[in-house]
Amino acid sequence: MTAGDAAIRIRDVSHEFGEPGDAQFVLALSHTSLDIERGELLCLIGPSGCGKSTLLNMIGGLLTPTTGNVEVHGKPVRAPLPRDIAFVFQENALFPWCTIIENVKLGMVFQGVPKSEQEPRARKALEAVGLKDFMGHYPAQLSGGMRQRAALARALSLETGTLLMDEPFGALDEQTRMILGEDLSVLLSRSEKTIVFVTHSLGEAVFLADRVAVFSARPGRIKEIIEIDEPHPRSPSFVTTEKFSRLRNTLYGLLHDEIRKAVEQSATAVPQP
Repeated sequence: MTAGDAAIRIRDVSHEFGEPGDAQFVLALSHTSLDIERGELLCLIGPSGCGKSTLLNMIGGLLTPTTGNVEVHGKPVRAPLPRDIAFVFQENALFPWCTIIENVKLGMVFQGVPKSEQEPRARKALEAVGLKDFMGHYPAQLSGGMRQRAALARALSLETGTLLMDEPFGALDEQTRMILGEDLSVLLSRSEKTIVFVTHSLGEAVFLADRVAVFSARPGRIKEIIEIDEPHPRSPSFVTTEKFSRLRNTLYGLLHDEIRKAVEQSATAVPQP
């Protein structure tokens, strides 16, 4: 990858919560540098508390690095960039009193999209995620997977170059996660979006990612980056191949000791009676 290909540049980034010396002080992420290519889907995976979501939020301008800097499409990130970056979180955050298409259009309202463009863009995004026939439904009338599709449609309708996804399928059952992963792989093959995707699922990371950044236990650092040399869209049969199993096992091997360390950190952090 040449320097011109990078959509996101992360340089020597660290983040601290609290002040050094305080009982609640946490160094969540330590001196992390990374380039993310335009059109790439990069998965971040690691133990709980290793700084994956912290890094995602710094890319999105929701947190400010304690040290280092982040650039998105050549712009220094010092605050949210709603015209450049869209989010999809684990909780779909749909307004229950609005229809699905109204929920999608609300994202564009906040972004400042002209009203004349909102309806066609919302319809296009909902069709892309398979919700063409559910535009007039309310969130309570849809399954959890369908609600998360609606949240993805809202992000797609913003037409940003970068999409940040923080465990978007984490609250769903395994079968629904598989189907949504297949659909996301198809969407990726049709777009040039740069996607950063946080997950705890080894299989999800292998199935979705072009590369997987494996994080150490806290303070989080990138331990290794694994290339997933498989074109999009990915066939469901990919998960039954030796290649898929080998890559998943590689991730497991890299993560096992880090998860042990994270568990030990949690145990020692519990106040004793």
